[in-house]
Amino acid sequence: MKPIFMKITDHFKTIKKYHKFANLKAPEHPLISLIDYTNIQYPERIKEVKWIQNYYTIGLKRNVAYKFFYGQQEYDFDEGLMTFMAPNQMMSLAQNPNLKRKPTGWLLLVHPDFLWGTPLANKINNYDFFGYAVSEALFLSEKEEGIIVSILQNIREEYQSNIDKFSQNIIISQLELLLNYAERFYERQFLTRKISNSKILVELENVLAECFNQNNLMNEGLPTVEWVANQLHLSPNYLTGILKSSTGLNTQQHIHHKLIEKAKEQLSTTNFTISEIAYNLGFEYPSSFTKLFKAKTTMSPIEFRKTFN
Repeated sequence: MKPIFMKITDHFKTIKKYHKFANLKAPEHPLISLIDYTNIQYPERIKEVKWIQNYYTIGLKRNVAYKFFYGQQEYDFDEGLMTFMAPNQMMSLAQNPNLKRKPTGWLLLVHPDFLWGTPLANKINNYDFFGYAVSEALFLSEKEEGIIVSILQNIREEYQSNIDKFSQNIIISQLELLLNYAERFYERQFLTRKISNSKILVELENVLAECFNQNNLMNEGLPTVEWVANQLHLSPNYLTGILKSSTGLNTQQHIHHKLIEKAKEQLSTTNFTISEIAYNLGFEYPSSFTKLFKAKTTMSPIEFRKTFN
């Protein structure tokens, strides 16, 4: 009989439920689990699956016969990549018939409840790679992969041991060590992609120049970080990560830089009033324009204009 391929949507509220879906034995700990990816067996009839999960997922996987999507974006996922996914985000997989080799690697699942009462409970949300920005997955060298695998195995050995009052703190410290290494490796990845980043900087400059030269900001309003990132087909957090590593400025600061540049042009070459310039640049209130201009230049728009008289 010809197989019937299904599309399903699910909500994994617990790690145990994911284990059951992936045809794994029950987790040894209800709030944390390190899975050998060779043991994962998704139902064969499923062609596409979407789910929302209530836990963090850190993956180090190869040869997975699925294309991954995080939010609405395809995950940049290929040989030897590390991935990070946060709770309450949409995750989807679609079968990729071009990948036939046996999958290998590790999948670490951590429920937020495991972090309660520790500094990492709040700090973990500061790691940008847990956002939808993770369309840029993390490439690892052999040495870097060895470091990550060692930490993952330390975590598993600890929760498989007899649990005592030290267990949680030891696991949390290992998890934080893993995240700090990941942050270091992402920074290295950004720095080694200077050519690609330079291209993005050129494209950003073109997008902002076109935006501020179209003279429709009065109707459209100021460009947002989200709008700019969408024009570049990048997630907001990923774009900011590239810009900060390349220029030291985030996306909002680049928008403000272009805005001030345009404001100076109008102040020095036109007879528009301050209010007219503010509206032309997309500000709802002239006072907001004046405040930003002075913060960025140490002069009010009127003071700047006087320097040309």
